[in-house]
Amino acid sequence: MLRRLRLVLIVALVLWFFSPPDLRDEIPIWLPFAAVLALEAQFVVSSWRSGAPLVSRDDPRPGMEDRHRYGDGRLPEWAITEDDEGTRHWVDITEDEEEAPAEPATAPPRRRRVARALVEAAAVVVAVAGLYLLLERPGWDDLGGDAQRSSEARMSLEASRVAGKPVRIECDTSGRHVGAVRHADGIAIVGGGLAYLTPELCYALERLAAHGEVTSFSQTARAIAVLAHEAWHLRGVANEGRTECFALQSGVRVARRLGLDEETARRMMRSQLVANQLHGAATAEYVVPADCVNRGALDLSPGVDRFP
Repeated sequence: MLRRLRLVLIVALVLWFFSPPDLRDEIPIWLPFAAVLALEAQFVVSSWRSGAPLVSRDDPRPGMEDRHRYGDGRLPEWAITEDDEGTRHWVDITEDEEEAPAEPATAPPRRRRVARALVEAAAVVVAVAGLYLLLERPGWDDLGGDAQRSSEARMSLEASRVAGKPVRIECDTSGRHVGAVRHADGIAIVGGGLAYLTPELCYALERLAAHGEVTSFSQTARAIAVLAHEAWHLRGVANEGRTECFALQSGVRVARRLGLDEETARRMMRSQLVANQLHGAATAEYVVPADCVNRGALDLSPGVDRFP
């Protein structure tokens, strides 16, 4: 019974993790964890008090049907013997002493049962905690409506500066435009006025702009590069390789305005340039051209001896 309750509780906890944010806000995180801990504690206590094994063992002896068909493996009780005169007789060959009854199966020692229960309980708690750390990471959906609108306005301002005209950035929470299904972190119509970014990149930009926090070096660098990349598309540049080259250079200034120091901003964009060259075989159209180098034809600041 306790195992069934444990299974039901774990399924309910997983459903809670994947439920809409509004529903999760109504049920505090400590409540399902307290239920899990209480159930595991009850499981351990029951194992301590109970004298029966945690798992019933099957009877290793043959079943009744098999005994009738094949015998039970014991020696026969009667045999035919022949006397000196050649006469045959049935002789009872069973021993006088009755067979001692089999000792009943004993339950495992209490220490072993409790240790097993503790191991199972610890495994469940660790699995639930790992699931929480994996799924309950803060993200764009956890921000309030005002924070989301303020962040989108700030991203739109930075994109407008790169595009040279007023443009708008939206975070695509629906997944209809960008995301894992679309195999794109951002999208924009060349020369248009609207671009979409994934919520993950939007969250990284929000944490940097509003809190000066770098969620992770690679994620923040990627978010800045994609924002600048889509802004260059909105500016009218269609070629993906040239767009990426311009974006990595403009990304330094975008990162500075969002709060990073120049050295960190340049390191981030250089890391994106290296990633572009390493992964270029999979997305050849995004590979930056050969003249995307310091004082090359695509250098936006040829007078500065640093690139990007």
